[in-house]
Amino acid sequence: MEHREVDAAIEDELVSVCRTVIGDELRSINYFDEETVGQVYLRSDLERTADLVGIAELERLGFRSQATYEGSQLGEYQATVRMFDHGYLTRVIYGRSGVWVTTDNLSMERFEELSSALKAVLRELDDEE
Repeated sequence: MEHREVDAAIEDELVSVCRTVIGDELRSINYFDEETVGQVYLRSDLERTADLVGIAELERLGFRSQATYEGSQLGEYQATVRMFDHGYLTRVIYGRSGVWVTTDNLSMERFEELSSALKAVLRELDDEE
């Protein structure tokens, strides 16, 4: 798997959407598909120590697991939110690409708003391909 730079237009749109929804609670933005991963944004007070390739491998499981939820009474899969000691990770997948965003503490409504906004960006990207 390869670590790569993300297209500047996608990068700008992801940063804009996340900053609008999350504000200063935004920690990082990472874009991935089935073969590549790229860090789009990292807040200045954080260090580049995360294993992006390893995290991407875990988040790619979402490509396969979405099918598991199809037809469930819960409705369409929207996003995954994980809680950690120092923040949260939200993963959104649409088509053949995904984004995981790390944040400080947010309300559930803001996680939902973030997920919807990210899905719209990924949908637009998928439509262009």
